Amino acid sequence: MMPGVAFSIGVLLALAGAIATQECVAPHKLVSKMLQRLEDSVIMEELPNPSVLLAMNLAGATDSSACKWLLHDIKEDAVKRAPKDMTSGQVALYVLALFSSCEDPRHVRALGQTVNLIDILQQKTEEELASLEEKGVPKTTLYSVSLDTLGLCLARTGSYQKASVALAKQVLSPENQLSVDTRAMAVLALACTYNQADPSVKNLLWEAVSTVTNGFLNEQKKGNGMIGNIYSMGLALQALKATSKFYAPRNWDCAQAFSVVYSHDYRQPMAIAQVLPALVGKSYLEAASLQCTTSPTALITVHYSIINKLQGEHFKFTTTVHVLKGSTLLRVLQVAAAEKPNEFSFQTEPTSWGPMVVSIHGLAANPNDRTYWQFLSGGNALQQGVGTYKPQNGEHIKAVFSTY
Repeated sequence: MMPGVAFSIGVLLALAGAIATQECVAPHKLVSKMLQRLEDSVIMEELPNPSVLLAMNLAGATDSSACKWLLHDIKEDAVKRAPKDMTSGQVALYVLALFSSCEDPRHVRALGQTVNLIDILQQKTEEELASLEEKGVPKTTLYSVSLDTLGLCLARTGSYQKASVALAKQVLSPENQLSVDTRAMAVLALACTYNQADPSVKNLLWEAVSTVTNGFLNEQKKGNGMIGNIYSMGLALQALKATSKFYAPRNWDCAQAFSVVYSHDYRQPMAIAQVLPALVGKSYLEAASLQCTTSPTALITVHYSIINKLQGEHFKFTTTVHVLKGSTLLRVLQVAAAEKPNEFSFQTEPTSWGPMVVSIHGLAANPNDRTYWQFLSGGNALQQGVGTYKPQNGEHIKAVFSTY
């Protein structure tokens, strides 16, 4: 088990005590398993997933090494892509993830640059609303508009009330057959706005949230606990947990809904990221109100070389990368490949001992000629795999194409 998961379990024990009055909180064993799978996905996925960071923070794993890695990558990715390449919904998810890490999305600094994600989100939300008004459909999707609205609402700025009014009308329109995910995300956004909305629009917001949540309760009763399908349950549970006053005096049989979730073995990171907050009594509405545990997130320097003097055209490349303290060697390889893909690209294969590097710079190991990639430090072969070994500051790791 990774250290971050052990830490998370301790936090969850305290969390369970704080919400003991709630009927539905998942067993620690299940939460721990889901956190482990999310941490594993952080190591293996190439692109940072803000939904994973948001879920891990809501589940209490804020101080885990995986959260720190992911936060570092998300800030870099935001600086690179948010102004031009991200949709409004993607920017909104980055805003929620940063809020949950106690970071200010108005001042995201990485790679020597600073971006204001709230300004970018506001601009992209206006583009969504303009399209909705002119064409009857948003620039992307109503799900994205819901995320946008929630992000701006939690930031307490921008046109979130205007967006909420448009969103509520779409939710209430009998012509729209909206998915469970879209309705659930809309409910979270509208519930956020309701708490600080002008009196003139509160009735509309109340009607929209009440209509959706009562519909979820009806679907659950009809489906013996299921709302939509197993993958839409996560956001539906979040919505129902956060909005009980909107469907009162009806009661939510959360035990029935949770039993459906317990019967499924979630493996996809996105599905886990959506259901995990609900399992610990949280929702995306709480992204900006977490008490984060802060500790130093120091970077270390690692030198990395790849050497082939055995086959074909010989080569030797060396680079220096900066990773968070506590990072694995696999993380070093990933950063090197991201920064210089023409030289340090690599491939791994899963084994019972963890990921094994089978190819670097296009040169693959081959059991027929008994070749493999050997990793050394200070001239000595590493006794741990790339997914386990953690280099020290200033260490020089060499990957040498060798025979056995």
